[in-house]
Amino acid sequence: MTQNKQPGSRREFLKNTGKAAAASSLLASTAPRVHAAENNSIRVVLIGCGGRGTGAALNCLSVENGPKLVGLADVFDKNLNSTYASLSGNKDVGSKVDVPEEHKFIGFDAYKKVMDLLDPGDVVILATPPAFRWVHFSYAIEKGLNVFMEKPVTIDAPTSVRMLELNKKAMEKNLKVAVGLMCRHCPARQELFERIQGGEIGDITMMRAYRMAGPTGSAAAPPNDGSLPELQYQIKHFHGFLWLSGGAVSDFLIHNIDESCWMKNSWPVKAIASGGRHYRGEAVDQNFDVYSIEYTFADGTKLLVDGRTIPGCKREFASFAHGTKGLAVISTASHWPSKARIFEGHNFDNSRLKWEYPQPETQNPYQVEWNDLINAIREDLPYNELERGVMASAVTSMGRMAAHTGQEITLEQFMKHDHEFGPGIENLTLDSPSPLQANAEGKYSIPMPGLVKNREYL
Repeated sequence: MTQNKQPGSRREFLKNTGKAAAASSLLASTAPRVHAAENNSIRVVLIGCGGRGTGAALNCLSVENGPKLVGLADVFDKNLNSTYASLSGNKDVGSKVDVPEEHKFIGFDAYKKVMDLLDPGDVVILATPPAFRWVHFSYAIEKGLNVFMEKPVTIDAPTSVRMLELNKKAMEKNLKVAVGLMCRHCPARQELFERIQGGEIGDITMMRAYRMAGPTGSAAAPPNDGSLPELQYQIKHFHGFLWLSGGAVSDFLIHNIDESCWMKNSWPVKAIASGGRHYRGEAVDQNFDVYSIEYTFADGTKLLVDGRTIPGCKREFASFAHGTKGLAVISTASHWPSKARIFEGHNFDNSRLKWEYPQPETQNPYQVEWNDLINAIREDLPYNELERGVMASAVTSMGRMAAHTGQEITLEQFMKHDHEFGPGIENLTLDSPSPLQANAEGKYSIPMPGLVKNREYL
C-alpha cells in the first residue's frame, strides 16, 4: 500500500512530509520488532463504542486471520453493551470477541484501564469524540501500542501541533498509526490519483466538493432534558458541540476536502467562507445549516466546498477536479463506491468518457484500510498516517474557522492560533463541569461571523 504523503504549508514542520516517510523507513529498519509482527497474534481494544467505533472494530475483526477483541471502553454503558452485543453476535466475527465483564470499562479513565490489557505491539482503536484524541494517543504511545484513530484527529491549532509532536515519539518506537480517512485506501481513487498526476486531465484549474443532504440528526442537539449531567449530555450529542468534535464541518466535510487535496497533491494555503443558521427549530447545537468554503492553493487554484443540512433541497455528495484537458470525478454519490472516471471537456458527456474504473468496485476502503494496517504490523512495514491526518483535520478546521469568524484565514495563521477548545480535557471526570456551559435559556454560544473575529464563539 503506497502512503500518499502531501507537502504542507507551515514552514517549521510542513515543508516536506516526505521527510516523515523517510524517517519512518529509517526507524523501521532500526527499531525492534514487536511481538505481533513475530508470532502473528494481535489483540485489540476499542475506546469509544459509538457507531463508527463499532464499525471500525467490525472491519478490524474482519481482516483474514485478524486480531481478537479483548476489551471495550466508553463513558456510556448503553453504548458499550450495544457494541458488545453487535460484535459478539456477528456470525462472521463473533468468535473473535473475547471480552469478559471485567474487561468492559466505563468512565473517563476507562481508556487507561482497557489499554492496560494489551502488550506492546497490540492495537487500540480510538473512536471517541476527537477532543480526546491527543490524550488517548499519548497513553497508547506510552504503552507501545499500534493505533487506529478515527477522523478528525484534531479540531484546533494547539492540538494539531501537539499531535505532530506526539507522533515523533510514535515514530521513534516504530509504532504503526492509521487514520480513518479511508478514501485514501480506495483502489479506484488511487488509480485516478496516478492518472491525474500523470497529466490526463491536464493542469488542475478548479476543484469542487459537496456534501449536501437533508437534516442530519447527529449534527443537531436537542435541549438537555436534565436526564444527563451537562458534560455527558454534550458527549452524547458531540457532533453538535465545537469543543468535542469541531462540529459538522470537521466531521462531515473532511473526507471530501481530504480526497480533493490528495488529487491536487497539495494542501491549500488559505480559506474564506460563509455560512448560517436557518432551520434550527428547538436544536441548541453550535452548527450552521450551510457552509460554503473557498480554499486557495499556493498556485492560485481554488477548491470550492459546499455543505448543507436543510430539508427539501437538492442533494449532492461528490467531489470533482477540473483540468485544462478535462474533468475527473473523484467520488459520485457517497464515500464508496467512488465510480471514479475522467471525461474530455467539463460536461458529464458519456460520449466523451476517456476512462472509468471497472464496476462494481469490490474492495471496500473501510475494510482495505484495516487490511493495510494489520499487514504493516505483521510485516513490520513503515506505516504512519498521522501527519496527513493532522493536516486534513487542520485544513478542514481552517475552513470552518473562516466561516465562523467571517475572516480570511491562512494555514500559517491557523496553525499558530492559540485557541484550544478544551484545555485541561485530560483532567475531566464523569462529575466534571463541561468546558462549555449553557446560558439561562439552556442555549449555547454560537458563531457570530464579523462580530467575533478571532474565536469561533465567545
